[in-house]
Amino acid sequence: MKNVLVTGGAGFIGSNFIHYLLQTESDIKVVNYDALTYAGNLDSLADVADDPRYHFIHGNICDEAQVNSALKERQIDTIVHFAAESHVDRSILGPRQFIETNVLGTFTMLEAARAYWIKEKGQLLDRVRFHHVSTDEVFGSLKPGEPAWTEQTPYAPNSPYAASKASSDHLVRAYGHTYGLPYTITNCSNNYGPYQFPEKLIPVIILNALEGKPLPVYGDGQQIRDWLHVEDHCEAIHLVLKKGENGSTYNIGGENQPANLTIVETICDILDEIQPNAAYVPHRRLIQFVTDRPGHDRRYDMDTHKISAELGWRPRHTLKQGLLDTVQWYLSHPEWVAAIRQKQEYKGWMDANYKSR
Repeated sequence: MKNVLVTGGAGFIGSNFIHYLLQTESDIKVVNYDALTYAGNLDSLADVADDPRYHFIHGNICDEAQVNSALKERQIDTIVHFAAESHVDRSILGPRQFIETNVLGTFTMLEAARAYWIKEKGQLLDRVRFHHVSTDEVFGSLKPGEPAWTEQTPYAPNSPYAASKASSDHLVRAYGHTYGLPYTITNCSNNYGPYQFPEKLIPVIILNALEGKPLPVYGDGQQIRDWLHVEDHCEAIHLVLKKGENGSTYNIGGENQPANLTIVETICDILDEIQPNAAYVPHRRLIQFVTDRPGHDRRYDMDTHKISAELGWRPRHTLKQGLLDTVQWYLSHPEWVAAIRQKQEYKGWMDANYKSR
């Protein structure tokens, strides 16, 4: 792993992963390949922009010629594929972009890797890896008392987003089986932490609470999710790249399953504690229950025994400490937050998704 191409590297998890790689691996070159759509933000990588080990390419994963050129020119031996449309609500309102990016984009990346690594023998196969980053949402929804999902759980996606990611997972496995493309897949739970675009639950709640705006909670707020700090996720992916078995899939979770309402209440309590003189204390009074998402999955739970037993990985962050760190990060990065709030895409999305609820 010397020349790594990170797709979607200007996004939330991708930018954190690039930071992690550059901090962890001294003898490495990282290429950030990103289309800079609404959630892509190079400000998240401003501190590494001048690092000679880092290079940015403004490109779309559906652009076959540009992807092929990037792999050859940079002699890429490892692809870490984060680039994806990833918001369930957005997939419900406009599924086409999810199929184009998540399915056709993954297909383009796989074809480029096969062309360079296998057809042209640009790299020795025991020294290359296509790592595909996926989601627990491909497994569907759990009923109360049902066991956590393992890597052998059959797929049962319920949203256009989940279906697009399930399709991309199947493509990666098919390229491994059919063409011998070396690959690994990780299915992760809900991520949170620094640099997350404020369309997801935790940053929406933090930023709304700071301004005294309503804190929207879908339905009764009793939907259960597993929450994974992004730094723990990056460490797990790094371990899979270094030690994971070719052709294997690994579940990555935070080993906690609170209700969404509990997450919101915990953030409110953290803000009350660290900003006791704020105008909106107690912040829980800002909670507002809104119309639920269509077909909202009720419960997720990940069995992470495999990655723990085989690679020795366990999450380092407790949920309470991780949420505290995340709140403090947003408080200490007002310029990053202000720049996001000025984006028309952010304003338009908040209006489109929440005003009618």
